[in-house]
Amino acid sequence: MSLPPGKEPALRILARPTDTNAAGDIFGGWLMSWTDIAGSIVAFRRARGRIVTVAVKDFDFIQPVYVDDLVSFYAEITKVGHTSLTVEVMVYAERKRGKETCERVASARLVYVALGKDRRPRPVPADDNFKNGYGNSSP
Repeated sequence: MSLPPGKEPALRILARPTDTNAAGDIFGGWLMSWTDIAGSIVAFRRARGRIVTVAVKDFDFIQPVYVDDLVSFYAEITKVGHTSLTVEVMVYAERKRGKETCERVASARLVYVALGKDRRPRPVPADDNFKNGYGNSSP
């Protein structure tokens, strides 16, 4: 498997020894946290301002992540509501860098709500020219 062709990740990070669980693999909470951050980058841009995570609709751990994997997070807005945005995040790990092996390690669907200065939900601005995390026009 390879990284999605023609698409730019919302975020890339290197898994380090300090990110491991007791078994020596990367801690699932670490992966969930970075997945939320990657999704929020795309949601923040589309909402043109502050957002907050309100739900993780699903999160699938497909393969473990190991120390020194280069982890790439591809985020795509799949739905825009009045105040909310749903973002799908696909996570890939480039293993044994130099040998170029790559595996999809997780996927998630998160919901964010746009907030105003008063920290209350506000409408997501209309934006026909917005490009989501995959470089496609948003739905």
